[in-house]
Amino acid sequence: MTTTPGGAGPLLRRWRQRRRLSQLDLSVAADVSTRHLSFLETGRATPSRDMVLHLADHLDVPLRERNALLLAAGYAPVYRESGLDGPAMAPTMAALRGVLAGHEPYPALLVDRRWNLVDANTAAAVLTEGIAAHLLEPPVNVLRASLHPDGLAPRIVNLREWRAHLLHRLRREADLLGLPELDALHTELSGPPYGDDTDPVRPEAGVPEVAVQLRLRHGDGELTFLSLVSAFGTPVDVTLDELVLETFLPADSATMKALATH
Repeated sequence: MTTTPGGAGPLLRRWRQRRRLSQLDLSVAADVSTRHLSFLETGRATPSRDMVLHLADHLDVPLRERNALLLAAGYAPVYRESGLDGPAMAPTMAALRGVLAGHEPYPALLVDRRWNLVDANTAAAVLTEGIAAHLLEPPVNVLRASLHPDGLAPRIVNLREWRAHLLHRLRREADLLGLPELDALHTELSGPPYGDDTDPVRPEAGVPEVAVQLRLRHGDGELTFLSLVSAFGTPVDVTLDELVLETFLPADSATMKALATH
């Protein structure tokens, strides 16, 4: 949770700038005068609890950081953070595990916003084959395990393309969520031993693809996947807000057949 000296004003300004909005843009969207918004950001006025939540909603601030805004403004947090194994999360986790199981025989993962593995279905074993034990020690970071030379990387046929896709996605999430851990992870994965960014990725010749595919060596053949990312649309719990479900769909009939008999 990010905290900033000087009350909520600097945090509100930081989130507005992160969203690339001017004070005028935000004032129009949130129906707040630019003068009042300026006073809030500079600390000349103190926002009410409702105003903090109102502006945070228009700035699409993650729930954890909304709590930080409330604390900085002198109010108690309103969004709870439930333990994954606690009673409050039990029905949701049961439903999510049902989704994971229902996606078999195709791989599916449940990860948090820092890309740490929370759960997976049995079909996900096809993604962990050959990964060194040290990369599978909890907490398992999915990106490290995917891109490390001791991880999934040697099996990825289109490694440079897939790595570029993951780094772009990570950079975008770091910008949107404002998590320093994601900035650090992006810096780590951008250099050795994960790869070299000096050689740009060029589109492969042939039939254009509608999305970046994950192409994996598997036995004597190859598996090709498309990934689908899902998140809860109306969370009111910090833990739930930070969970993401990533499912892998077969991109061709050969992969579908191979996984059906795996």
